[in-house]
Amino acid sequence: MAEALLVKMQGVRVWFPIRRGVLNRVAGHVRAVDGVWLDIAKGEALGLVGESGCGKTTLGRALLGLETIREGQIFFDEKPLGQFRSSKALRKRMQMVFQDPFSSLNPRMAVMDILTEGMAEHRMLKNSREEAARTLLLEVGLDPDSVFRYPHEFSGGQRQRINIARALSLKPELMVCDEAVSALDVSVQAQIIELLLDLAARHGLGYLFISHDLAVVARVATRIAVMYLGKIVETGPTGKLLDNPLHPYTQALLSAVPEPGRPPKKRIVLLGDPPSPASPPPGCAFHTRCPKVMDICKEQFPPESKRDDMKVFCHLYS
Repeated sequence: MAEALLVKMQGVRVWFPIRRGVLNRVAGHVRAVDGVWLDIAKGEALGLVGESGCGKTTLGRALLGLETIREGQIFFDEKPLGQFRSSKALRKRMQMVFQDPFSSLNPRMAVMDILTEGMAEHRMLKNSREEAARTLLLEVGLDPDSVFRYPHEFSGGQRQRINIARALSLKPELMVCDEAVSALDVSVQAQIIELLLDLAARHGLGYLFISHDLAVVARVATRIAVMYLGKIVETGPTGKLLDNPLHPYTQALLSAVPEPGRPPKKRIVLLGDPPSPASPPPGCAFHTRCPKVMDICKEQFPPESKRDDMKVFCHLYS
């Protein structure tokens, strides 16, 4: 029996206008997200990977209702996202952990107020604020006596734990982690990843884990989606995608990931820079850098091809 879907994205486009001239007219658009079809099952950890600027963060923000969708639809628990925007229901069921653990915390608020502000707004406080904050700090492995301290008194890893505790305070079903460990030391990254895995097991949390680091995503995600220039080019279970990537772009990304204890892999070097999302090339956007490019790649965007439970958009398999 197929798992129930929590999120369903259908042809989502998020474009940002480029304005020029004295009259501030729209001269074009940056196609940050350009036709994404993606599902997230309840309790699933989906990893979203790709180079910087490919649209990962914009897609995560669109899911949370923080960016305007130009075309397409996002459904959350079978309900269109637009129906949540006039209420607090979406905020309670989806939360975000941002990349910078310091700038995402109010430096003038004590930890107790940071952790319980959302609970008070949603009328979820059953006991005192202090007691609720202490419970949340214990959940994320911090000293409960820290409730009256301020963000600047913590290390980077501790601040990110506070961010996770704040997101956890509303008991969400889905947590969007946007490069949540990229600003941390490697040893601290491992601790935060273990915390996220533990919270998922305890609370049945689902994750959209956004990162440019495939090695990190592999430890968290049960399934991975690869994004290039605003489009999803490949999805599949983590183990299968890492062992046998189908898309040339995914193969190039994996060739750059070192594996301790194994001989170095043959590196696939992509020539040139990614095209501008303001003027993407016709056909498959990856054809300008693809080592296996064919004539049809320059003319048509590839249809979806399935190999077992893998999906890939590449003319090599169509």
